[in-house]
Amino acid sequence: MSPKPATVSLGQVVATPGALHAFALAEENYLAYLLRHARGDWGEVCPEDARANDLAREWGERVLSAYRLPDGTKFWIITEADRSSTCILLPEEY
Repeated sequence: MSPKPATVSLGQVVATPGALHAFALAEENYLAYLLRHARGDWGEVCPEDARANDLAREWGERVLSAYRLPDGTKFWIITEADRSSTCILLPEEY
């Protein structure tokens, strides 16, 4: 079975210092989460936000996914409406 094609163009990917530190502490790689985001797996967002992301993907609006690292640290991945960039960050860094 071949993987699903990406549904969100990521553009330039950046991460905040806090997010990079959290990933290092959890000994996790952010690439798997980026792939989930790009494929339309929005993580731990409510059903309403998931529907909004699905529409945003089609209409070219901002897309936000929420995930947790194995240690419980919550982080977001946000792709801008123009798809020029995607940022990995902690909620408190928003």
